[in-house]
Amino acid sequence: MYVILVYDVDQKRTSKMLKLCRRYLSWIQNSVFEGEVSEVQLKQLTLEAKEIMEDKDSLIVFKSRDERWLQKEIIGDERSSVSNFL
Repeated sequence: MYVILVYDVDQKRTSKMLKLCRRYLSWIQNSVFEGEVSEVQLKQLTLEAKEIMEDKDSLIVFKSRDERWLQKEIIGDERSSVSNFL
């Protein structure tokens, strides 16, 4: 499945959340990630995120079956292109 993930955590936990999300998704903007993950990977990511998060923190996940169902327009500088292949 294709996901867009957005988080808002206290500054003390930002680096931990950034490292976690980068293991699963592509970093496209501050606190925003996107990419293809399996249901199991998404479940693992959210479980690990809950361990980092505290009361006033939040994590929002937008899900789609496929990236082609989303229309994305980038205005300004693109932080990271998700079309990079390793």
